[in-house]
Amino acid sequence: MNNLKDLSIIIPVFNEEENISELYTRLSNAIQPITEDYELIFVNDGSSDGSLQKVQELSKQDNRVFFIDFSRNFGHQIALTAGLDFCNGKAVVIIDSDLQDPPELISELYNKYKEGFDIVYAQRERRRGESFLKKLTAKLFYRLFKRLVSFDIPLDAGDFRIFDRKIVLSLRNMTEQSKFLRGQMAWLGYKHTKVTYNRDSRKDGKTGYSYGKMITLAIDAITGFSDKPLAFVRRLGFFISFLSFLVILFAIFSHFVLKQTITGWTSLIVSVMFIGGIQLFSIGIIGEYISRINRDVKNRPLYIVDKTNIESNN
Repeated sequence: MNNLKDLSIIIPVFNEEENISELYTRLSNAIQPITEDYELIFVNDGSSDGSLQKVQELSKQDNRVFFIDFSRNFGHQIALTAGLDFCNGKAVVIIDSDLQDPPELISELYNKYKEGFDIVYAQRERRRGESFLKKLTAKLFYRLFKRLVSFDIPLDAGDFRIFDRKIVLSLRNMTEQSKFLRGQMAWLGYKHTKVTYNRDSRKDGKTGYSYGKMITLAIDAITGFSDKPLAFVRRLGFFISFLSFLVILFAIFSHFVLKQTITGWTSLIVSVMFIGGIQLFSIGIIGEYISRINRDVKNRPLYIVDKTNIESNN
């Protein structure tokens, strides 16, 4: 414990060459009034631009700057996980490198943390520079996810937050392959609070979070923390079976009592397509859970580090 830093800052990087210099300057200015004993850990998640070179230059100028370079792109949540595996701070901050989350807010997060909270997350009141569709889907996801899980999940909060080292140690023991750190931290419990802020628009470059990646993250979140979709499939199957049974009874009654045999190619095809669609939908949901089991059973490493200037894993 004596070798721990006061503060670790974990910054995932994917093609953020234009933002790194300003981010470093703003982070340094924001953190130095808090403590001089800190570390900045940049995790290069397979960037194809000069992001790694920028960070390496900073590490030569400042011995508090560290980098972890992946062998390829493993994803945002895995990059954060690598930072957690290597960080050496009593308290840890997660912040993205696109400058949408203001580094200047860290002092406010840290002050709240020092009041005795284990996790202090930054809750977004406004999200500038994002499309209506992205804001709407994010808002709907958080509310849907909150209804599906059995624990309290903060609404409209991303990964930008500060938390105690005991959270880090607990997260290291959660070895599932499909990571959703916001959900994992909420599942852990502990004493938490929020700090509200307005999120800025992206400074430079393009976002690495496409709608496809957002959907994948949402599926990982739901299948990782809730079995209610499986319960939905079970109930849906029971309902369709019951409905089919009623249709059979009506067909028998119509043929023998009403003397009217139900015919029609259209009704038959519509029924078959409807049942087939329900079956494929249900198999898809079950398949997502099986896929998670398959990834975990393989027990492959979450990431491969190509190079780093961090001497040892803490």
